[in-house]
Amino acid sequence: MKINTAEFIISNSEVAKCPKDPIPEYAFIGRSNVGKSSLINMLTNHKNLAKTSGRPGKTQLINHFKINNNWFLVDLPGYGYAKVSKKTKSVFQQFITDYFETREQLVCAFVLIDIRHEAQNIDIEFMSYMGESEIPFCIVFTKADKISKTKIDSHIAAYKKQMFANNWAEMPPYFVTSALDAIGREELLGYIGEINEDMFKNNLL
Repeated sequence: MKINTAEFIISNSEVAKCPKDPIPEYAFIGRSNVGKSSLINMLTNHKNLAKTSGRPGKTQLINHFKINNNWFLVDLPGYGYAKVSKKTKSVFQQFITDYFETREQLVCAFVLIDIRHEAQNIDIEFMSYMGESEIPFCIVFTKADKISKTKIDSHIAAYKKQMFANNWAEMPPYFVTSALDAIGREELLGYIGEINEDMFKNNLL
């Protein structure tokens, strides 16, 4: 899929105020400082569409971007560590839950994981929540340019092992990406494009 237009639409902390357009929506979420903004900028081929920062926890709102005028890319706050107050963290963690459990336009979530690290409990716990809530999601391993292919394979195998240990029947679909080298861009956009094509063809939205 080729991205021709990518437009920022709205930021807010209330799901009820999200766009009402009946078009597919794909949400991106991960631990703070996982490289989410860089990945979004790489996917859309816009250097500053999503704001990047060295400070973890910068994204604290639901950010909607309309892509090609026919689907939304949603940038969500990170879960886990962030340098914000406990009150602020509890508020935006609540609206993340509200978003996932009530947003009808949501087709799939992409859970971002830093491939440099071995399986982290917080990521496993978040994916378990997604599975228990029956929210479709894929895993996006980020920063693949930072380690060797051997370590990438080893860390993915560790995630598979830990998920099977947590009673997962199979590993969710996953992508290995690098915002620096545009690794995984075509595969991830192709996946979204196929889903959109099927949905529009079958009038599911």
